[in-house]
Amino acid sequence: MNHFLGQLADILFLDIETASLEGSFEALPPRLQEEWLKKEKLIQIDPSQEREPGSLFFQKAGIYAEFGKVICIGVGYFHFVKGEDKLEFRTKSFYGDDEYELLADFCTLLSKKRWTLCAHNGKEFDFPYLSRRILINRLPLPEPLQLAGKKPWEIRHLDTLELWKFGDYKHYTRLELLASVFDIPTSKDSIDGSQVNQTYYQDKNLPLIKDYCLKDVLVTAQIYLAFQGLPPDLDMEIINRDDD
Repeated sequence: MNHFLGQLADILFLDIETASLEGSFEALPPRLQEEWLKKEKLIQIDPSQEREPGSLFFQKAGIYAEFGKVICIGVGYFHFVKGEDKLEFRTKSFYGDDEYELLADFCTLLSKKRWTLCAHNGKEFDFPYLSRRILINRLPLPEPLQLAGKKPWEIRHLDTLELWKFGDYKHYTRLELLASVFDIPTSKDSIDGSQVNQTYYQDKNLPLIKDYCLKDVLVTAQIYLAFQGLPPDLDMEIINRDDD
């Protein structure tokens, strides 16, 4: 058990929240407007339905790194207090309107330890999105996100969605569904991912998004523990280190 807890301490669980690059299509630079209109034709659900050009921007742009931005990164890691035989889950968030600053702070964290990164659907969304936005902001790509030249077993990425597939080809399984089947408290008790853009631009409530993001981090970590066969009532103290 102690060996497992030692390995567990090297895993950085994370979740990101993203928003459209601007609050409206009209606010985009002209070149990006042109590119979005091309993208919009590819993602429009019903091509026969008449839509105002750019009308899908506010709803859809945040999921594309070229047209969106990171507004919050929530992270968490386990710490075992040996003398007290106590397991802690320590969380921290990087959030704000200045994407460069929050990404720079996140990269600094990644440089402090040889982390293994873990997220739900991380290989398809969180890890590549972060990598693209880090490069767009002209920041050096931190080692855990560097894939070029690495053999598959050298890439320290875990994905709870991929682990749940067990090698099959099933489609996306929601984090909330896994939380439900493992009887883990929901993270969707305030907002969900579809409401982030509205909460950020219209409600201007970034702290609510930050809290939601950290809840997703905790749920992801608890699901990972469940995958290891650990009981749901495992004694664990949650410590938020945003004020450190």
